[in-house]
Amino acid sequence: MPFRMRCRNVREEGRAVRHRVAGRGFGRNTNQRKALLRGLVTSLFEHLKIETTVAKAKEAKKLAEHIITFGKKGDLHARRLALSLLPNKNIITKLFTKIAPKLTNRNSGYLRVIRSRVRVGDSSSLAILEFVDYDSMVEKKEEKKKKVKEEKKKEA
Repeated sequence: MPFRMRCRNVREEGRAVRHRVAGRGFGRNTNQRKALLRGLVTSLFEHLKIETTVAKAKEAKKLAEHIITFGKKGDLHARRLALSLLPNKNIITKLFTKIAPKLTNRNSGYLRVIRSRVRVGDSSSLAILEFVDYDSMVEKKEEKKKKVKEEKKKEA
């Protein structure tokens, strides 16, 4: 009996079927993939909005929403778990003090992926990964900048 016929999870063409394989590999090994996703999530929490490929945005969304849920809990154990996934104390502090309190009324679905354009160099589909309440978060930043400018004018 040929090898193709003996194996149950091999198609007619001889390629293996991806049973019980979840997530995307991005053509990288595990450490590189973790570093990529950590970098994307760090940039997301820092700038509240990033543009990347659609596949990377969807994977980063999974990790980011998991960390945001820890931020909503707010206790020490949740903070340590978040730090184990994203080892950047400044970003985790910003998440726990500024971002998560604004999302307390939302049970899930903190982020959205919006397909934006096609990249010129390699024709890959790009998407914007942003917070659902992005507009309300950004307005407050602009108000803070105005307050800082007013304070500087008063001092001068």
